[in-house]
Amino acid sequence: MSPALALTNVACRRGGRLLFTGLSLDAGAGGALVVTGANGCGKSSLLRMIAGLLPPIAGDVQVTGRIALLGEASALDGDRLLGAALNFWAKLDGSADEHARVAAALADVALQDLADVPVRLLSTGQRRRAALARVIASGADLWLLDEPATGLDSASVALLEAAVARHRSGGGIAMIATHQPLDLPGAATIDLALFRAEVA
Repeated sequence: MSPALALTNVACRRGGRLLFTGLSLDAGAGGALVVTGANGCGKSSLLRMIAGLLPPIAGDVQVTGRIALLGEASALDGDRLLGAALNFWAKLDGSADEHARVAAALADVALQDLADVPVRLLSTGQRRRAALARVIASGADLWLLDEPATGLDSASVALLEAAVARHRSGGGIAMIATHQPLDLPGAATIDLALFRAEVA
């Protein structure tokens, strides 16, 4: 079954504040959605809602396929070697041949030479790329990426864009919350300011 994402008249509340309401969107295989808006408008909350970590207060969220979420933290054990930390998640994700998947993911983000380095010794940009490698190695259909370019230099941003392009060409879907411009051909843009709740 092809991956799909559909939201219908969704509303979100965090900390007693209504962030957005009446949000509807959809994406199919190969699709990409870019979520924009000011800090605090609900971009991260929207991704967490789609991931099933935050219930909508109204509306409906439908996802077909497996989900991988890249949040603010890398979710990698700082005391483990990078390769071992990624293998841990790949095994939990049920990836077939997790070692090969992790090796390929590390190559995709140009970290293959750091597989035997403890995660805690990685730079900020390297940790961000390692978090992206975790998403790549998961084999998930829907990528939810929250500010994935934070801390990345231009070469690393190009690696991110290439990884998303490969994911889409293989039939995956990418939803990216970002303040930074990214080269994502054909992506639809959702400005959460247009769905801001009038009464907070």
